Amino acid sequence: MTRRIVILGGGTGGTLAANRLQRALAGECEITVVDRDDAHVYQPGLLFVPFGLAHQEDLVRSRRRQLHDGITYRDCGVDHVDVEANRVHLAGGAELEYDVLVVATGARLVPEETEGLTGAGWMSKVFSFYDLEGATALAGALRDFEGGRVVVNVVDMPIKCPVAPLEFCFLADWYFQERGIRDQVQLTYVTPLDGAFTKPVASRELARMLQEKGIELVTEFNTGEVDGAAGKLISFDEREVEFDLAVVVPAHGGAECVERSWGLGDALGFVPTDEHTLQSKVRGNVFVIGDAAAIPVSKAGSVTHFEGEVLVRNVVRYLAGEELDASFDGHTNCFIESGFGKAVLIDFNYDTEPLPGHYPSAVGLPLLKESRLNHLGKLMFGWLYWHSLLPGRDLPGVSTAMPLAGKRFELR
Repeated sequence: MTRRIVILGGGTGGTLAANRLQRALAGECEITVVDRDDAHVYQPGLLFVPFGLAHQEDLVRSRRRQLHDGITYRDCGVDHVDVEANRVHLAGGAELEYDVLVVATGARLVPEETEGLTGAGWMSKVFSFYDLEGATALAGALRDFEGGRVVVNVVDMPIKCPVAPLEFCFLADWYFQERGIRDQVQLTYVTPLDGAFTKPVASRELARMLQEKGIELVTEFNTGEVDGAAGKLISFDEREVEFDLAVVVPAHGGAECVERSWGLGDALGFVPTDEHTLQSKVRGNVFVIGDAAAIPVSKAGSVTHFEGEVLVRNVVRYLAGEELDASFDGHTNCFIESGFGKAVLIDFNYDTEPLPGHYPSAVGLPLLKESRLNHLGKLMFGWLYWHSLLPGRDLPGVSTAMPLAGKRFELR
């Protein structure tokens, strides 16, 4: 009997998992991908939209067209999953039964969770670039901005691509210099973290970059309210940061269909997952990839890419009744755009924080250092995303496990 694999989500994780599984199990399984629409957005590109460096037509393609032949695509919302009955209930009442479920539902923005965020000033002096609508509206606001205080605020963790707010600060510094008004703009980065980033060595380096670029850093600020009318952020301990223009990264949660599925998600709507096998802790036949997984790793596209090989291997092993591969090490790497045609690259995993050196070996891209080469690498990733990562191909020289060669461990 042909076994059925259902994948919830046609974003990065769902698409690359489907394509890899189709190649590994061609003819042995029916693979169905479900998502609420047919618009696949290249999310790393949203950062560039406010600065006029990318546009909607550059970033959006058909989800269906990214899937290999033989994969069924259902353009439909998901109501909930019955993990006891191995059944997905679709919006409208249809059902899909499965032998293996892959949850790739990502993370969603929940701006309504922060008092005042979507109230007065929303989309006029308070914006977010984490979706296409917000990024496009922000582009207009930046064009019209003539001076004052621009505040970039992360409301809470976890968020998709934790370095993106820092990148926005660096690009804003470049953008206002290009416009000749940088001396009339005060840039402030406001974060709930106790530093610029979560890892000590990288946090020190990124804080130094903020200081050199004249960007104020406000730490341990837990935003409780955004008062758009008065132009200020208010923390839960009643500290205030005033702004003329606020760029806010809202709190994130898991997919609503996960929240509606009894026993599937945690309190935030993410799925408890084994951090090394990517098998859910809920049921043995449920696997999780990308931002939907409740594991101690950044919610970033590179993580999803590195998870793909291990997840597919383990779905195949599960169907064969074999022991699972516990080799996923939390590998993450991120290009941090720093403006003026340069970028910083960081590479780390569960056990090793971002360190100086080179990637992927002693001869390669410089780590924790601004360079033109890293900027070109970030730009090249856009092409690789559509033509290699989503189709489920391995990237030459890029392994799932974090490489140790080239890193300077003495600086930990």
